[in-house]
Amino acid sequence: MNKHDETAGPSDAQQITLRGPAELADALPYLMGFHPNDSVVMVALHGGRGRFGGRLRLGIPLQREEWAPVAEQLARSLIVGSEKRDSRPDAIVVFLCQDPPVGESASLTMERLRPLAQSLRTACGALDVPVLEALCISDGRYWSYCCPDERCCPAEGNPLALPGTTVMAAAAAYAGIQVRGSLRDMEARLTPWDSAAAQEQEEALDSAGAVLVSRILDADGRGEVARETLALARELTRRLGSAPAAGTAATDAGDDGLITSEEAAAVILGLQDRETRDRVAEWMEGREAEAALRLWRALARRCVGPYVEHAAAPLTLAGWVSWSTGDEAGARVALGLALRADPHYTFAQLLHQACNQGLDPETLRRCLRGERVLRDRREEDSSSGGRAGRAGRPGGDGGDGRAVRRAESRRGPRPVRDPGGKRKRRAAPRPARSTGSHPGAPASRGRARDTRRLDHRGSGRRE
Repeated sequence: MNKHDETAGPSDAQQITLRGPAELADALPYLMGFHPNDSVVMVALHGGRGRFGGRLRLGIPLQREEWAPVAEQLARSLIVGSEKRDSRPDAIVVFLCQDPPVGESASLTMERLRPLAQSLRTACGALDVPVLEALCISDGRYWSYCCPDERCCPAEGNPLALPGTTVMAAAAAYAGIQVRGSLRDMEARLTPWDSAAAQEQEEALDSAGAVLVSRILDADGRGEVARETLALARELTRRLGSAPAAGTAATDAGDDGLITSEEAAAVILGLQDRETRDRVAEWMEGREAEAALRLWRALARRCVGPYVEHAAAPLTLAGWVSWSTGDEAGARVALGLALRADPHYTFAQLLHQACNQGLDPETLRRCLRGERVLRDRREEDSSSGGRAGRAGRPGGDGGDGRAVRRAESRRGPRPVRDPGGKRKRRAAPRPARSTGSHPGAPASRGRARDTRRLDHRGSGRRE
């Protein structure tokens, strides 16, 4: 059996020892903050005592031909990220978590995933970092891909310990670490509606988009749209902040009921402008952050139909606020969904990488605080007849999320693929098509694409 120690909780003085696959499997939800579903989880180990370091989670690829290249990418990402944050890992622990589909037993699921486990072990070994243990967790049981001894690791697997009965559970409770259900439950709070209300929201997005495109194409209109978006978003955060907190998925419906379809559409489309998005990213601390997080979650649920890619902006904001307020598990889930909605969304890429590497969000918080103070001072000067008349306006010279945009700009312009698969530069936005078609028709999808591409500078880039 493989043995190593784990430092758990917020203090290095709190240490527990995990012995063997059973305790490793039990520790996984406490390491992640939730029960991962359909996931590959990799955790770096450091030193002779096996201190847990960086961790990485990805949904299990559906196509088997993707397993080998994905395994190489995951191994490299975890090892390189660990080197930047701390040191090169001495070993890695791998978890494959997937419940069996209909008609398949948990044992068959474990065997089906064995090639993926082998690909991960091979990829890590090729980088001179061994996989100390590789576990499959399925339907309340676990298997070790590394232990050949059937006396301790039988073919039918071993049952997981009952929740709350292990040393790890006791230590986590003492340290204040909570497990908030499954990954599937957490993602459901951020997933677009599929109810009858989705049709009404899609129609509102269609109507708002038809008006927004023509206004943003006008230089003065761009600034007006940004100011209106900020004002409406501020009003909605006040409204949500004065209502009882929506702490669970069951109470999210209360927040949904406080926002009309038209209000949601206006803010969702307005947030596609990166400067407006960067301004609201400043709402990241205290009660302001709590209300903002509720708003971003609610807006992500409203990105329905052809507007699903628009969810990248509110999901990234939800991830940023979660990370800023110490909820790393919630941040990883939101940012992962943002990248699923738009894999090329630069702000989500940067935050997801930084969060996974265990970096401190205070650096970005400090920059955003400074920009907010600077802008407020310039606006005061402007109201007194000073020179900073443009500083408070979106698109002006001062303090409009420049810290975020500087980080994004390091990646340079992104090419995109045209329908034929060729790479090309992003084109200038096109005017909206006729507004008379029904939701989901080509005109509706055209407006969705147009509003995604627009920003205050008319560059056609969306980051």
